[in-house]
Amino acid sequence: MSKEVIDATSTDIFGIDRRVIALGFARMADAMGNSFLIVVLPLYIASGNVTGNFLGFSESLVTGIVLGLFGLVSSFCQPFTGRFSDRIGKRRSFVLFGLVAFMFTNLLYIVAHSYAALLAIRTLQGIAAALTITASVALVSEVSRRESRGSNMGVYNSFRLLGFGAGPLASGIILETGPYTLPFIGEISGFVATFMIAGFAALVSAILVAFLVEDPEETRPSSGGVEIRFTSDEPGKTLDPIFALGLATFIMSTGFALLAAIEPQVNQRLSQGAFMFSLEFSALIGMMAIVQPLVGKLSDVYGRKIFIVTGLIFLAPITLAEGFVTTPLQMIIARALQGICAASVFAPALALAGDLAKKGQVSTQLSILTVSFGIGVSSGAFLSGYSIRFGFLTPFAVGAILAVFGAILVYSQVPHAQTSQ
Repeated sequence: MSKEVIDATSTDIFGIDRRVIALGFARMADAMGNSFLIVVLPLYIASGNVTGNFLGFSESLVTGIVLGLFGLVSSFCQPFTGRFSDRIGKRRSFVLFGLVAFMFTNLLYIVAHSYAALLAIRTLQGIAAALTITASVALVSEVSRRESRGSNMGVYNSFRLLGFGAGPLASGIILETGPYTLPFIGEISGFVATFMIAGFAALVSAILVAFLVEDPEETRPSSGGVEIRFTSDEPGKTLDPIFALGLATFIMSTGFALLAAIEPQVNQRLSQGAFMFSLEFSALIGMMAIVQPLVGKLSDVYGRKIFIVTGLIFLAPITLAEGFVTTPLQMIIARALQGICAASVFAPALALAGDLAKKGQVSTQLSILTVSFGIGVSSGAFLSGYSIRFGFLTPFAVGAILAVFGAILVYSQVPHAQTSQ
């Protein structure tokens, strides 16, 4: 790519690096295509399109495994793909490879009619996600100046969340309005249409990255050892600060997902249906998407740590309040406030981890936070699904206690500011 094109791609738009906006749009399209599958795959399995059995497991259990396998594989692989990205020093290539893999695997669902095929595709998609997530977050960090890293992380995450939130809604509409008749192809079902659109979204993402994103010139292959540290060498500190930020991210995302596994109990308590529950669940995602760019920009000016600690402190009473609500409107307000607090944690934490990361190890060390977010979402669903038996308040009380612990952890173990080495 010519020097002129590279310069053009790095031009700021409203103070945000154009490469970050391109990456954000790419991840938005990618996240929307992938979140299609949250709604589509359970219905696809139940529709009779998938035949046979898997180890004698029930359909509901296999469906859960199919849905959960993606996050499990992605979380396991991210430290390795992050380290490989640091070793090679080519972020853009990793993002492109992951997006192209998503395109092909989304289309493979059209011909997947066995549980084994679905599990194989989900495994491949988990690997593709690991390639894309670690490299794209590292790329956003590396193209950002320290004084704009928070803003860039906020914008990037907002685009991704918008795509993730829009996907299930769009897929539901596509399924309900099918089948469709296409030129030269003929009639296709709503399932096939969603798989094709998901594949097309990944293709659009890859094109955006290919034409609008370049690795920064200073990104070089890592010549030294690349490692993930858990303990600190600094006197008076116990945990490595990036690992501590990972724990804070885990706590935030655990609270993020508390509603996921207890929809029947929430609906019964609030005397509501599935639509109101979807509004309550989406209120957090929507507010995070709106607030993250602002919080990220403010963290560039006033420092990252104050927002992370404050966000975790306020998460405690707001999460606890969700255990006391008695109307859908109260839950929507509580979830929206929780989204503001979560945004105050996530974007500044990623930016601060980027500030702290050593040169040549950005992808590896930021993978601690991306893995923590994914594991936290899964843990939140498990936590609420198990603890709800002890009363409706219990999962929210546990989430509140974790938030207080997270605030103490960040306050005591994470420095206010530090530049990369």
